[in-house]
Amino acid sequence: MPGHQLAPDIPAPDEVLASERAHLATSRAALKDMREHAASLSADAAGDWVSQQVLQGLLDQRVAALADHPDTPLFFGRLNRSAIDDLPDTIYVGRRHVHDDNSRALVIDWRAPVSRAFYQASPADPMGVALRRRFGYQGGSLTAYEDEPLDGRELGQSKLLTEEIERPRTGPMRDIVATIQPDQDEIVRSDLGVTVCVQGAPGTGKTAVGLHRAAYLLFTHRERLSRSGVMIVGPNRAFLSYISSVLPALGEVKVDQTTVTGILGDHAHPEDPAVAAVKGDARMAAVLKRALWLHVAKPEEGVLFTKGVNRYRVADYEVREIVASLRGTTRYGPGRTALAQRLANAVLIQMERRGESPDDRVQDAVARSRPVKQVLDAVWPKLTPEQVLFRLLSDAEFLAHAAKTDLSPDEQETLIWRKPYRSYKSARWTAADGALLDELGDLIERTASHGHVVVDEAQDLSAMQLRALGRRCRNGSATILGDLAQGTTPWSAQSWKAVLDHLGQPSGEVTELTLGFRVPREVLDYAARLLPSVAPELAAPRSLRPGAGSLSVRPTADVVTEIVQAVRPALAQPGSIGVIVADSGVLDVSAALTVDGVEHGVLGPDSTGDHRLLVIPATLAKGLEYDHVIVAEPADIVAAEERGLARLYVVLTRAVTSLTVVHQKDLPAELAE
Repeated sequence: MPGHQLAPDIPAPDEVLASERAHLATSRAALKDMREHAASLSADAAGDWVSQQVLQGLLDQRVAALADHPDTPLFFGRLNRSAIDDLPDTIYVGRRHVHDDNSRALVIDWRAPVSRAFYQASPADPMGVALRRRFGYQGGSLTAYEDEPLDGRELGQSKLLTEEIERPRTGPMRDIVATIQPDQDEIVRSDLGVTVCVQGAPGTGKTAVGLHRAAYLLFTHRERLSRSGVMIVGPNRAFLSYISSVLPALGEVKVDQTTVTGILGDHAHPEDPAVAAVKGDARMAAVLKRALWLHVAKPEEGVLFTKGVNRYRVADYEVREIVASLRGTTRYGPGRTALAQRLANAVLIQMERRGESPDDRVQDAVARSRPVKQVLDAVWPKLTPEQVLFRLLSDAEFLAHAAKTDLSPDEQETLIWRKPYRSYKSARWTAADGALLDELGDLIERTASHGHVVVDEAQDLSAMQLRALGRRCRNGSATILGDLAQGTTPWSAQSWKAVLDHLGQPSGEVTELTLGFRVPREVLDYAARLLPSVAPELAAPRSLRPGAGSLSVRPTADVVTEIVQAVRPALAQPGSIGVIVADSGVLDVSAALTVDGVEHGVLGPDSTGDHRLLVIPATLAKGLEYDHVIVAEPADIVAAEERGLARLYVVLTRAVTSLTVVHQKDLPAELAE
């Protein structure tokens, strides 16, 4: 229903709705025509086969980007403009641009500069807008509208905006283009050349902001980013499944979405957290660099190349001079290649002095010859990251030589394998080893860079993992998302400045989102009792939603039985349900639900979480949200890991509508007050 009235002679609400629904129908028909036209185009006009394949790929992407989602609003806002310029007086703001057969814009993409006023205009600064209209939808049907005149009158809280934010959720995460707030919009529209680090309290929409920034940059810098690419990095596959629908709904179908494990390799061998903490320390970068270059030996012999009856000799001192000039000035792999060419060139110089006329083919043949290869293998051997790391972790003397004073004797002792593997091929690498192998890989051959990288839950990454991600955006920029209060790893970040330094983006801008829209205030205030213990330097988050009655804390003599009883009323309400328990209790809770006949799923690292009711290990809850959350035995969640209180803070802030805490053991002191 409409809000403020501009004048007594404006159309009746029913007339306005009928007109807007007609525009929606016209826009959907035009989008269908645009898609059919794109599908009718042929790549046969391109010259060769390769060009045809490239063009066909682009056309397929265009068709996919123009897909209409019937249950998703095509436009969600309208601006009646008062500015005098070449732009239309009335603009509909939506998820993508739509035009008719006469190229008349029916819907303007939310990322277009003119659409910025939909998010930023206010009575104090109307930005050339006289009236902003918001639309309410049920599925894909337009059901309501609300007018906000920007004539200086104070605006109240938008009812439609509040309803959209609070709408129950099932399935994957939705986009927030209709509800982006001014402070979020500033981050979304940050320039491509700027790396932005967002400290976001639970429910502030930091993940959505990062995804929408990626969509905005792809729209604004399409040509550049189509070459260099955009990559989204999440904490696990379950999280990626949760966010997988956001960018396609915004028309962006070609964005790499992966995890740190997906980048560094699925090295799942378990490891003592104390060992992993040393491996994740930034000091390991210097240790690895020395370990690699220690493989370059001092030449003891020269090169003797024979061609027919002629013999050409490069003296050992000349070889040493060439090696010294190359060492440390290039990456290891190109350096080895350059050494072969420099030795071959030294031979060619002698050939020329004898009156011969060797060309590039002769030099390449000399560089590949056995005498040169023998010197290469002895002085600058070909190496893989696995070979170097294997030697470092299995040879205490070599580790001491590489570590120098960067690692203490105790730390070196911690790193050495207690039961050495037979060879690097049989080694069982850990997740922390993955970052070390990636560092060595970059020292050997340069890692390719993306144009932009979005990293979520960055507070949980080690310095070496951050360095690995930094290499992926060394020629571009990044959006870093996280919450220092939600750090749950032994190496969790203590400051965003340190994170940006490790990423190689020291000039990045740090901004903070503290105003929550999704988590009810009653729930957020309860969880915030833990903040003085897990992140005392952070301000307590605030929520716009009072959420009276959203929190229930239930002591019980039988936790599993109480969970089953709490699930029943939650199932009677709309929305998704997450039962979050310590990892060790997942099977017991799932079995109890099965015995009681309650259909549910169990969230795993690679599962999609399609069920409305999910049993969730506490270690996988980060970044996810559910309408109704039931948390079982907080004491067990806290006791399961070193930063258990931080894990509990994460778990308690996953609720959008209601939180039920079930416990038999004493609650942590911070919550028992």
